Amino acid sequence: MFAARQAVGLFQRRAFSSTAANASKVAILGAAGGIGQPLSLLLKLNPRVSELALYDIVGAPGVAADISHVNTKSTVKGYGKGEAKEALKGSEIVLIPAGVPRKPGMTRDDLFNTNASIVRDLAKECAEACPDASILIIANPVNSTVPITAEVFKSKGVYNPKKLFGVTTLDVVRASRFISELKKTDPANESIVVVGGHSGATIVPLLSQSGSELKGEQLDEYVKRVQFGGDEVVKAKDGKGSATLSMAMAGARFAESLLKAAQGQKGVIEPTFVDSPLYKESHGVTYFASNVELGPNGVEKIHPVGDVTEYEQKLLDVCLKDLKGNIEKGEKFVKENP
Repeated sequence: MFAARQAVGLFQRRAFSSTAANASKVAILGAAGGIGQPLSLLLKLNPRVSELALYDIVGAPGVAADISHVNTKSTVKGYGKGEAKEALKGSEIVLIPAGVPRKPGMTRDDLFNTNASIVRDLAKECAEACPDASILIIANPVNSTVPITAEVFKSKGVYNPKKLFGVTTLDVVRASRFISELKKTDPANESIVVVGGHSGATIVPLLSQSGSELKGEQLDEYVKRVQFGGDEVVKAKDGKGSATLSMAMAGARFAESLLKAAQGQKGVIEPTFVDSPLYKESHGVTYFASNVELGPNGVEKIHPVGDVTEYEQKLLDVCLKDLKGNIEKGEKFVKENP
C-alpha cells in the first residue's frame, strides 16, 4: 500500500508541475470510451482540476465512481444520456474524445460520417451550456471536427476562435519519441516542431527547426512513421482498438498547459489546430496546427512556420491541399446537416 501511494505521488510530480492556487472544472464528453477513461484518470491526478464532470451515453457514472476513489482532492461526478448540459454547466475546459475509433485500413477521414454527427450534437450542447469554455477536440478527424464545432458555435452566435482547439499534441509526442529512438537520446529532451493538421500527409514534422537532421531513406521513413504512427497501434491491437492510451496522455498534457496558462503562467506553448488568420492569409486555409502561445483567454499568439527546407516545403504543399479539403468537408457537413 505504501509503495502504491509512493507511485501515485511520483506520477503526479512528474506529470503535472505543481498544485495551483486556483482550480477549475473540467468536463469530458465521451468519458467511458477508450480515450475517455484513461484521460479521466489522468485529469483526476491533476492538482489544477477541482471538479471533474464525466459524460457519456452509457458508463460514465461507473467510471466516475471508480476514479473518485483516487486519493486526490478533486470531486468527480458521472452523467448519462440526456445529462450533457448538467455536466457542462460551469465548465472552464471541455475535452471531447467521443466518437468511434479507427479500425484496420481506416484513415481518420473514413471516420467522418459517424463522428461528424456526434461532434456536431455535442458542440450544440457546449454552445448552449458553457459558451465561454475552452473546447478541446480530440474526436477524429480533427481536421474536420474542429471546423464542425466552429460552425455550430457560429450558428449560435457564441464563437470565440481563441477558445477552440484541435488536440494535435500526440503528433509532437510521437515525433519526439521516434527521433529519440534514432538518435539514442532521452525523448524528454526532444521537442520536434510539427505543423499542418492531424491526419496522414497533413502532419508535417519540421526537423530543420528542431535541432535534428535525417537524410534520404531514413528521413522518408521517419516522416511516414510520424504521419501514420496511429496505424502501428491499430495493427498491433489487431483491429480491436486504436491509439487510446497515448492519445489520453497527449490530451491530458494539452489540458494541463491550458490550465497553467489560464491560471497565470507565462510562456506556455503547445502545438494545436486552431482558427488561424495568419495561415488563411498566407496559405488559404482557415485552420492550421502550429506552435501556439496560450494565455488566460486561450490563444495568445500563433507562431509562424518560419523557414523550411525544400523537402519540408514539398510536404507542406501536399498538406495544404489535403487540409483545405478536410476543412471544407466539415463546414459543408454543418450547412447540410444543421
